[in-house]
Amino acid sequence: MKIGITGIGSYIPTIVTKNDAFLEHQFMETDGSSFGQENTVIIEKFKAITGIAERRYAEPELKTSDLGYLAAEKAIANAGIDREELDYIIFAHNFGDLTPGKIQGDTLPSLATRVKHLLKIKNPKCVAYDIIFGCPGWIEGVIQATAFIKSGMAQKCLVIGGETLSRIIDPHDRDSMIFSDGAGAAVLEANPASGEILSHASMTFANEEAYYLYFDKSNSSGCCKDTRYIKMQGRKIYEFACINVPKAMATCLDKSGVGIDEVKKIFIHQANEKMDEAIIKRFYKIYGKEVPENVMPMSIHELGNSSVATVPTLLDKVLNGELPEHELKKGDVVIFASVGAGMNVNAIVYRY
Repeated sequence: MKIGITGIGSYIPTIVTKNDAFLEHQFMETDGSSFGQENTVIIEKFKAITGIAERRYAEPELKTSDLGYLAAEKAIANAGIDREELDYIIFAHNFGDLTPGKIQGDTLPSLATRVKHLLKIKNPKCVAYDIIFGCPGWIEGVIQATAFIKSGMAQKCLVIGGETLSRIIDPHDRDSMIFSDGAGAAVLEANPASGEILSHASMTFANEEAYYLYFDKSNSSGCCKDTRYIKMQGRKIYEFACINVPKAMATCLDKSGVGIDEVKKIFIHQANEKMDEAIIKRFYKIYGKEVPENVMPMSIHELGNSSVATVPTLLDKVLNGELPEHELKKGDVVIFASVGAGMNVNAIVYRY
């Protein structure tokens, strides 16, 4: 049984926020002390490491579920299916719906339920639920959808990854410059004409790694002491990812029976350009190979890190010809891979 992606869609917010928007921010260390550098230097170093020159923020009237709905509409249209035939809607996110100016995330009802409502799906057998799995959430949702279809529990599933991280960042934390907003969605179904998921691998490291990404107060004592923001131990995440993501990718590839030379593209979570380059280099080193030219599409330079949305939005861009230096043809083998809060790592080997 071939289980593959038959429809893809994304929503990229329209508000472009360039790096110079952070020039007037007062960045602080976690203890509230000041950096010993000017913001121009901090931003230059940030761009050199992450590759991010600008990012997208959601329009104030749109919440995460709205972004997911807009991406879902495109994916359903792209698949050419009747939405009433969907058996599952799986929405991967981390913070629920966030409203500008409010300090609480909203997950009641679930974001998947909200999307089903916005899609006007009447079929009660279409089950909607959320998944919180850090940045690898969308890939994990695809893995779950595949299992549902393979078991006979479903025929068509919609998997969404969406986030509005711009509403959960500490303006006094330089890591705030990494995060962005967006949503991507895919329809999966058993279809002989579709692509095919060949293998997958998932791992959770929850000992000393569990709190590499966490929730905490602002770096500034002048901010509301009860408000919490997304925080991360960047150096530890970098080292963790460079060790564990290549191993997960290799495990997945070996399970697939596909050779390393058959891999045409690697769609990796857009977290940090230097980190992604290091991961890919280490992955190919496992097989005694150099990294092939043009194997890794990137969108982080313009879109930033939108967590669960990065992989599906990147895939959508490539399939729609928005990254002309990259293309996919029927039969091409690609790898999806991600790492994030948990700490979770996963990968999929997929043949188009």
